[in-house]
Amino acid sequence: MSLQLQMLGTGGAFAKKYYNNNGLLYCGNFTLLIDCGITAPLSLHQLGKSLDEIDAILITHIHGDHVGGLEELAFRMKYVVGRKPVLYIADKLVSPLWDNTLRGGMEQDESTSLEDFFEVRLLTEGQSTPLCNDLTVELIQTPHIPGKASYSLYINDEVFYSADMIFQPDLLKHLVYERGCRKIAHEVQLTGKGEVHTTLQELLSLPTEIQEKISLMHYGDEMEMYAREIGEMNFLQQHKIYTL
Repeated sequence: MSLQLQMLGTGGAFAKKYYNNNGLLYCGNFTLLIDCGITAPLSLHQLGKSLDEIDAILITHIHGDHVGGLEELAFRMKYVVGRKPVLYIADKLVSPLWDNTLRGGMEQDESTSLEDFFEVRLLTEGQSTPLCNDLTVELIQTPHIPGKASYSLYINDEVFYSADMIFQPDLLKHLVYERGCRKIAHEVQLTGKGEVHTTLQELLSLPTEIQEKISLMHYGDEMEMYAREIGEMNFLQQHKIYTL
């Protein structure tokens, strides 16, 4: 069964035009929301997507552009839809997500934990986990902010979704040359020094056969200025559906 990816947003943390870098992954009748940033509820509304269509959510790390929409989603699921959404998350992220991000706005009455709002399912780093019959996801911990856990995804043992990360050329070469990776959705920082993100110049240093597999995401609002400067890569576009 083919996988499809539809980005709710393709922008970096400070992008205003392209929204937060969050996506919907479709596998048959199963829909996975990858990250739920501040703009995710608005983008879902613009697409006419009901929250009832989302079967599960997967969080890659604890930044507002990746988790800032979870409070709204959880409250709407609880009080409007009437069910707990499934939340796939690394065990290292559970406490930071609740204690440092959601608790202040969501704790009330008998609702005192992440499990009171979500059906929490822990993911183990380096282990491929089935999410439905034709969809597996493996967490790969990748560097982003020092001291904070952040994860990339390896989907169905053939599609790499970077989330936010510092350039990891050896990992990309390992996935392509040794693990048969066919497609790569990779974050990019178009301007400035890449201290916590991967720069365009770093990606352009990759071999052509790897660049050809890369679709760029998490870019700034200046994206259109770089349309002819991305080598063999291409830009993912907001709301467009891609077959993986």
